[in-house]
Amino acid sequence: MFDLTTRLILEGPDPFQRQVGHQVLEAYARYHRPEFESFFNKTFVLGLLQQGYHSLDRKDVAILDYIHNGLKLIMSCPSVLDLFSLLQVEVLRLVCERPEPQLCARLSDLLTDFVQCVPKGKLAITFCQQLVRTIGHFQCVSTQEKELREYVSQVTKVSNLLQNIWKAEPSTLLPSLQEVFASISSTDASFEPSVALASLVQHIPLQMITVLIRSLIADPNVKDASMTQALCRMIDWLSWPLAQHVDTWVIALLKGLAAVQKFTILIDVTLLKIELVFNRLWFPLVRSGALAVLSHMLLSFQHSPEAFHLIVPHVVNLVHSFRSDGLPSSTAFLVQVTELVHCMMYHYSGFPDLYEPILEAVKDFPKPSEEKIKLILNQSAWTSQSNALASCLSRLSGKSETGKTGLINLGNTCYMNSVLQALFMATDFRRQVLSLNLNGCNSLMKKLQHLFAFLAHTQREAYAPRIFFEASRPPWFTPRSQQDCSEYLRFLLDRLHEEEKILRVQSSHEPSEGPGCADTSLQEVASKAAAATGSPGTSADEEKTLVERMFGGKLRTHVCCLNCRSTSQKLEAFTDLSLAFRPAPSVEDVSFQNPASLPSAQDDGLMQTSVADPEEEPLVYNPATAAFVCDSIVNERVVGSPPVEFHCAENNSIPSESAKILISKDVPQNPGGEATPSVTDLLNYFLAPEILTGDNQYYCENCASLQNAEKTMQITEEPEYLILTLLRFSYDQKYHVRRKILDNVSLPLVLELPVRRTASFSSLAESWSVDVDFTDINENLAKKLKPSATEEAFCPTLVPYLLSSVVVHSGVSSESGHYYSYARNITGTESSYQMCPESEHLALAPSQICLLGGESSSAVIEQDLENKEMSQEWFLFNDSRVTFTSFQSVQKITSRFPKDTAYVLLYKKQNSANGLCSDNPANGVWVNGDPPLQKELMDAITKDNKLYLQEQELNARARALQAASASCSFRPNGFDDNDPPGSCGPTGGGGGGGFNTVGRLVF
Repeated sequence: MFDLTTRLILEGPDPFQRQVGHQVLEAYARYHRPEFESFFNKTFVLGLLQQGYHSLDRKDVAILDYIHNGLKLIMSCPSVLDLFSLLQVEVLRLVCERPEPQLCARLSDLLTDFVQCVPKGKLAITFCQQLVRTIGHFQCVSTQEKELREYVSQVTKVSNLLQNIWKAEPSTLLPSLQEVFASISSTDASFEPSVALASLVQHIPLQMITVLIRSLIADPNVKDASMTQALCRMIDWLSWPLAQHVDTWVIALLKGLAAVQKFTILIDVTLLKIELVFNRLWFPLVRSGALAVLSHMLLSFQHSPEAFHLIVPHVVNLVHSFRSDGLPSSTAFLVQVTELVHCMMYHYSGFPDLYEPILEAVKDFPKPSEEKIKLILNQSAWTSQSNALASCLSRLSGKSETGKTGLINLGNTCYMNSVLQALFMATDFRRQVLSLNLNGCNSLMKKLQHLFAFLAHTQREAYAPRIFFEASRPPWFTPRSQQDCSEYLRFLLDRLHEEEKILRVQSSHEPSEGPGCADTSLQEVASKAAAATGSPGTSADEEKTLVERMFGGKLRTHVCCLNCRSTSQKLEAFTDLSLAFRPAPSVEDVSFQNPASLPSAQDDGLMQTSVADPEEEPLVYNPATAAFVCDSIVNERVVGSPPVEFHCAENNSIPSESAKILISKDVPQNPGGEATPSVTDLLNYFLAPEILTGDNQYYCENCASLQNAEKTMQITEEPEYLILTLLRFSYDQKYHVRRKILDNVSLPLVLELPVRRTASFSSLAESWSVDVDFTDINENLAKKLKPSATEEAFCPTLVPYLLSSVVVHSGVSSESGHYYSYARNITGTESSYQMCPESEHLALAPSQICLLGGESSSAVIEQDLENKEMSQEWFLFNDSRVTFTSFQSVQKITSRFPKDTAYVLLYKKQNSANGLCSDNPANGVWVNGDPPLQKELMDAITKDNKLYLQEQELNARARALQAASASCSFRPNGFDDNDPPGSCGPTGGGGGGGFNTVGRLVF
């Protein structure tokens, strides 16, 4: 009967017969226990486990079920002890054979009910290790929900068995965990451990995290490659449903690696797995753990925006999807996600083209305060623990769809990259540089020509300007530190200017040496150049250098003593104008009534003057008190009216934080009620008269003493390209810190520059120093304004300029941040036809110009240009990245991204005929508007393009090998570990930064 029922149970053709066999066997065994004990003996059970039953394989789950039921029936019999000892050996052998999940789950059921069958002592350790390996081999190929649920249930049973063994015998825990790590750290390409190992993590006591992680990362036998594999696979565990504490262990391991400065592993793993972690946010079962890991990875990876930018394309879809389902849990989750995204966009500002769609998608969700963002960013950054961080290697790819070439960030060189791209996009300047014959010369201009040629013709997506950086870097600029782009631009132009003068002297004294590249003493040649400059009989235009022709202008400074009325003048050259902001109004000084109703008063040298109503009485035009810089933003301001006098701060060298400002009722207002200044306003403020009083009194030679004086400045010669620097950085004497002025500034597309040309200035004291930098007028004081008594008989000419480039500083501090630039192509004759219909405005009488309302010439032209949207495209240059953009993005940059502010502006003069460039030169046909390159340059570019193609081929082969081996990508150990931890690293872009040792105004 026992043999018959066993045959029915194990080989029954249908469930009914198998059920009958179970019932009959159980009944007979209960009433004939000695006979069943004799039947169900050690030999019979061993035969089942090792040989199977007739046609039934020994690994069939039915055999384990039969043995499980048999043990229940003879549990009270003495022979069961022999079976327990037998099974302790057999279950170990069975586990070593890597059973399938179903069989392993049945074995776990048996061992859970009969713990006496679990191996003891050393065999218990071996059993746990082998069971971990078995779990590592589990696979589920089905995609059906029923099969997947069954698979998860089977794995859970096995992991619960291990938990019970660990509790019963604690000595088995550590060897088991070592086996887990050995499985997931394996670099064997033929074996991929199962994600089912994640089911074990929830059973590891959390109090062991610190000890285990510390011992793991300190083990010298664990190689970086193995650690990287282990971490990658632990992150894969986030996809395992119902697993708890996986995120806790992943974050603990990430922190442990950061503590021992294993940054190579962290960089590799983050870039490799960040998108996978983000994709786990779509699945509710694993969402919370995935978000925790994603947050830590992003907030700790603060040296480069690359990790964040990998997930940026997916954020908008995620937000739209979760907003559409309307579930409360989804809304709460989106609040967390948007907070994280806001933190990252704040830290890596400078990518408006990437972030604008995200800002639009999350505009309805609360935005964290700046203080909270800073607190969050400071919690997890492992970059702050060490300066030994390197960027990711530059990826080889072709030019972007823009056809423009980016510049690789060489380590906080965004200040140089942004300036060079602005100069490159200054079309006339670029053409002049490319057309120079500099063969055999090793000058800075030659290197600039080489750089421009590569930017124009290379096939690379981005070019590394290492040679030019070393040649053009100011001596006081520390390599790999953040610097001021405006300071670099002035130094660069000054170097090019002085160098050209020296080379001219060389070529004139040594014609046999070619174009002036002999090894003559630099000091000797410089002295000759100075002498030649001062010699009479030379034409001014012929003697001008390229920098002077393109960027040089002249400014006349007129100082009038208010005591004796004697005057002095000087003429200065400039390559850029530095525009200070009007000091902010103090609370007691601001009145939001109509400016015309403000009373005139004088108190302790502070004068408030009302704006005259043009209908009451005619105005007397005073050209010395007004700068005619028309802008569409300032419509109803009476330009010729007496300006407001501003109270001068105690520190006359820094723009004051408090002064008075009259707000026109039609000037655009910020939400806080403050007027949004325009570049026109700043230029007016720069050219307006100022009263020199107090510590800033003027020494009058006629009076032989310090006297109050009136100082006025007038532009007498306009440059081809007008460079304007907005002085956004000031020194706070009270708190002894350098602050950034984050005020939004309206950027007019069309700017009209007032130029008061005179026939000759030979009578002026031109012996005064000539310098390209006006430290006495750049950041000197908050100007006191009053009507000037000086009148002239001529009206200034309004010279139209079009906006060409904008260099943006992203950041909240003068010691850190990031630079990028907007630019477009504008030539000397382009769009000139658009200026002609408006030329009648330039001939208006002074009073007519003063009383121009909203239909000012620049307003009409600018509106016309905006409506036509211009034929030129705007580009955004952000180190290696070049993208299309629009003028609207340029205008809205600060309103959308408060840390991103315009810093350096480049305007191109528009005139009907431009003799600087010719599209039909005698030297040959120009390509794409640029002159043909010299053979030396063309050969160098051709050689580099061939090298680039070879690099692409090698890179493609490397990727193919990597895919074949299914291994992670590792950067070489020999990379430069000296990159600073700021956000302006070689990968380009970001704000913030951890620089606290910079002792000067650098970026």
